[in-house]
Amino acid sequence: MIFAGVVFALFGGGLLVWTAARVRHRLPVAHGVSPVASAGIATVAALISLALGAWCFTSL
Repeated sequence: MIFAGVVFALFGGGLLVWTAARVRHRLPVAHGVSPVASAGIATVAALISLALGAWCFTSL
């Protein structure tokens, strides 16, 4: 479970930082999709991944 928690936490953190950087520079998060929708979906996916990582760490 430690490996899965690390993977989820790294992916979620990286996706959250990347999304914030793209939004801050007013660049598209995903091409061909509404900027608000793509930023929102990416943020939700990052938070879910971080929550899964935290759950993996607490279930040890």
